[in-house]
Amino acid sequence: MQSTPSSERVHISIFGRCNAGKSTLVNRLTGQDVAIVSPIAGTTTDPVQKPMEINGLGAAIIIDTPGLDDNTLLGGERVARSNKVLDRTDIAVILLSEGDYTSELRLMEECRVREIPVVVALSHSDSIADLDGALKHAEEAVGQSVIAISALTGEGVEELTKAIVAIRPAEERYITEGFCKAGDRVLLVMPQDKSAPKGRLIQPQVQTIRELLDRGCIPICCTPDRMAEALAALATPPELIITDSQAFNEVYSLKPEASTLTSFSILFARYKGDIRLFTEGVKALKRLSPTSRILIAEACTHTPQNEDIGRVKLPRLLRKKFGESLNIDIVGGADYPEDLTPYDMVIHCGACMFNRKHVLSRIERARKQGVAITNYGVILAALTGILERVKTE
Repeated sequence: MQSTPSSERVHISIFGRCNAGKSTLVNRLTGQDVAIVSPIAGTTTDPVQKPMEINGLGAAIIIDTPGLDDNTLLGGERVARSNKVLDRTDIAVILLSEGDYTSELRLMEECRVREIPVVVALSHSDSIADLDGALKHAEEAVGQSVIAISALTGEGVEELTKAIVAIRPAEERYITEGFCKAGDRVLLVMPQDKSAPKGRLIQPQVQTIRELLDRGCIPICCTPDRMAEALAALATPPELIITDSQAFNEVYSLKPEASTLTSFSILFARYKGDIRLFTEGVKALKRLSPTSRILIAEACTHTPQNEDIGRVKLPRLLRKKFGESLNIDIVGGADYPEDLTPYDMVIHCGACMFNRKHVLSRIERARKQGVAITNYGVILAALTGILERVKTE
């Protein structure tokens, strides 16, 4: 369970006003003192997350958030950070305190717009004199069933957990879905450069290999300089070849006619995002000029390497095509602008570090603002002239 990457976990975020019992609930759910508990408003200053296993749901991440009504000196920034958590939230748990529910109803509406399933609970049930009346009032106010809980005593927490398990949409996705079947031989071409630390494979490679094994495929791994030898060792061509985006040209030149070619980045673009929108977005290349502005967005934050795809190779390819005056901004991790309209195109990485909800939130922001968005693998294939010969769906 601990080895499950955060990008593959169900993200469950706990929201509510200050002192609604969010941190106490997180500690109760995880069975650990993960979050600081205090009667002082504004104790939780930043979202706090904890990986755990939930029976019936699997690997999950529980996220504690600052109060929706935090009016301390830095309260506005904290509330903004709580709202940003929605970008990666698969299930929202909203804790109600007795009184006015304006901030909670506003959050529920935002969840509705974003299609985030919501479980609502009335907190501090152990201290409410007329619990039945309070529950009735809460359900009338929010328009859905409400679970009475006390994170302090544990009352109702099991029912809340069951509701979380029940509300998760049943969806099983595969990285290589539609690309191969049991018994297929899959050649994975994986450059082992500085982005792949010695002794380890990068996460997309590990996840893909594991999935191929689970699906009954036969994975064969090599580096680009050994691809010809790997092909020669096979009696017939492999059904599928998956390459790192940076080796597209080299791999395509060696690809047997009978083999299908794709990339790790394209596979993860399908798995995490909207490949059709990405392939549509790459058409914006035809509209770019030497004065255009491009945003390159990376899901992870890392020290740039000599031949880093997002920070070195892509800017070099783009400036070679459109001129050195091309404006390119690069952001990493959570630094993704709210306003994308200054850009002519957004180019996102394969997002192996993000859950699907997070990627879809970024795609939706670009779509709503009318900004073309594409993906590393798609644009590299387009810039090298082989997009039409690479399988994307």
